[in-house]
Amino acid sequence: MNARRARRAALAVALLGALIGCAPKEPRPVWSEIRERYFRGFLTRNPITATFLGADGYADEFADINGRLPDVTPEGRAEAATFYRGILADLERVDPGGLSADDLIDRNVVRAQIEFMLHMNDDLRFHERSLETYMVAPFRGVDWQIPQMTDLGRGDFGTEREWDLARQRVTAVPAFLRAVEANLRDGIKAGNIPDFRMVQDDGIDAAKSNATYFRVTLPDLADRHLESQSYHDRVASELRDAGEQAAAAFEAFAAFLASAYAPTKGADHYAAGETEYLWRMQHNLKLDPGETPATLFEYGQRKVIESQDLLVEAAKQAAARRRLRLDWGGRGASLRAVRAVMDDLSRDYPRSDDEMFRVYRAKALELVDYARAHGMFALPDEYKLEIVETPPVLQSTLEAAYYPAPVFRAGGAGRFFLTPSHGDVGVLKENNRHAVADLCAHEGFPGHDWQYQFMRARARSISNIRWLTPGAVEDCSSMWSDSMSAEGWALYAEELIGEAQPGAPGGYYTPEERIYQLKWQVLRDARIRIDVGLHTGRMGFDEAVDYYLDNVEFLPGACRDGGADPVRKAACNAARRAIYRYSKWPTQAITYHLGKRDILDLRRRCREVQGAQFDLRRFHEAFLSVGTIPSGYFREHLLDECRAGASTAKP
Repeated sequence: MNARRARRAALAVALLGALIGCAPKEPRPVWSEIRERYFRGFLTRNPITATFLGADGYADEFADINGRLPDVTPEGRAEAATFYRGILADLERVDPGGLSADDLIDRNVVRAQIEFMLHMNDDLRFHERSLETYMVAPFRGVDWQIPQMTDLGRGDFGTEREWDLARQRVTAVPAFLRAVEANLRDGIKAGNIPDFRMVQDDGIDAAKSNATYFRVTLPDLADRHLESQSYHDRVASELRDAGEQAAAAFEAFAAFLASAYAPTKGADHYAAGETEYLWRMQHNLKLDPGETPATLFEYGQRKVIESQDLLVEAAKQAAARRRLRLDWGGRGASLRAVRAVMDDLSRDYPRSDDEMFRVYRAKALELVDYARAHGMFALPDEYKLEIVETPPVLQSTLEAAYYPAPVFRAGGAGRFFLTPSHGDVGVLKENNRHAVADLCAHEGFPGHDWQYQFMRARARSISNIRWLTPGAVEDCSSMWSDSMSAEGWALYAEELIGEAQPGAPGGYYTPEERIYQLKWQVLRDARIRIDVGLHTGRMGFDEAVDYYLDNVEFLPGACRDGGADPVRKAACNAARRAIYRYSKWPTQAITYHLGKRDILDLRRRCREVQGAQFDLRRFHEAFLSVGTIPSGYFREHLLDECRAGASTAKP
């Protein structure tokens, strides 16, 4: 009997094993479906980024996205974290052996993006202190929405549906700010608070600017752009009522900030710390593991000296052309002489903001004509560049910036923002006629504007997830909107336009314009030392301001004695704005130089592989066609393409 039972048990085990072996295995998830689910899920949970990218032109499910603000409540953040962790789990089940090189890049990009967002939420609890992100979100959502509205002719813009969505977004502002206040109160209790400068500049001051925008500017825009539409009265009235409620909410929020953070006024809370800075270097920017904050800090100083030496030589040539008798004996004297040359050049400045904008627009056209004449890029006949005034809410922290047209919507144009001087002679002198070319090359052509117009024309061939901006579009919460490849390209463009061309051995720049190209090269080198120093405790805020004035403006002590001198005053203000910007966004400031360094290295290595077959235009197109993700993700893939091109070209 016992033996029979034993045989039955053995038979049952065998049958169970057979059944298990025959049971269908859970299929591996399909990578393309995961990528698409992540992309759409990200846009759903990040409506401001969705508006920035023109998501309503991507799929019908985003038709209402422009009527929403982010859900920053604890429930909203928890739901988002669950979604992203689910995507990560699916990624681990994807067989990498079956993926193409491009798909492998995308898989790594998605993982890095999600890990960054979870790090910000879970580890840093950045929602308890991200004042800048909170304050710009409602404004940018509407400001990016309006240029995408339908052109109705005769100066009218926006269908009834489009303006209703804008009004819905404005209506959501009071509830959004209540959730924000709750998050910040949690941060105050935990001692996780923003820097006092952010509280004032990107908190109190920005809230007041937003109140003016929603109470006055936005309703006036609607009134003007709907003048001959049948729905004018209803839309204008409802938007004005919603704008008034939003403005009142921002004013109350400003009062809350002033009261809640009063005990912390004057205390620094900006430094990321050595560990966090290194994590961002390796995780966000994909730098070589051998580079550390310590090595970067010293590297930055070496590059500053190298670029200053080039600048001194350029200034000597300009001084000789202008018959300036200056003392070039010793490093200190030479840098003072550079400043004297720049002061002489600054006398040729626009006398008004209107004239300044005319100078910039004319120079931008010259750069495009120069590139056409030398066949530097395959420029479409319809290519154009718009330079417009920086919105008031952004003027306190921006001197110039570029915002691309929405990727997934037809029409529209990118905007090169230039901040007016408002009559400040020092600012006008900083924007003298010799200084304009370099900034136009960076923000306009062949920098950001050409970069984004080129990529936008290929929006469907560049993987959709490479357009995403984890954390935020462009502020202290963002992972890489200003990435190695984006800002690196713009800085590379400044140098590229000065390289020799047939019939132009000195490139585009005049000797005087070359001085400013090199001055801004010094700035990007100095940013490495300053940014690392600020965030790892190697440099204090005021020390960083002094370093900037000494090594970039060559005006030591300008903040101590520049009140009566408009040039020194403007330099001091610019230095403080710059250091504040770096202090709130660790590692962003280093992307310019390091991104340019990567492009030059890739160009050199590709040229070595291809030899006489190397074509610079083709290299540029290959680089830009990857998107703006950091080059650490695609470096080897691009070099493999260079090798394949060399192999194909061989007889």
